[in-house]
Amino acid sequence: MPERRFQDIWKEQCQAARGVRQRLGVVSALDYLIGEKLMDFAEMAVTRPEFARELPSFVAEIPKILSAEESRVYVEHVERMHVLEEEALSTEPPDDDVYIETPEERAAETERRRRLKGFLTSTVLGTA
Repeated sequence: MPERRFQDIWKEQCQAARGVRQRLGVVSALDYLIGEKLMDFAEMAVTRPEFARELPSFVAEIPKILSAEESRVYVEHVERMHVLEEEALSTEPPDDDVYIETPEERAAETERRRRLKGFLTSTVLGTA
């Protein structure tokens, strides 16, 4: 059985997102492709160079599936939700059953989200 290549992962996810968009609509496709798959891929790219090399190509494929405006609005929504979550963490006592990220983990997540927003909203993306 041939070894699965890293580019195959994101290509399959992009193909699946096309089906999600067709069957379930744009919001579901955004949640699936950007909110889940791209964020997971970007998180893996932090520690795995093979994912980091593929990340720009993955991001470059997204405008073929979702418009820049759809992606921009979605990323802004995710940012607003993140702010609300941060506010809730600072005002509510922690629930013993919920994992609370460390400040470093939250900062790293915020930075990943900021970089991805830049990728998704940029008019020029280098993939070389």
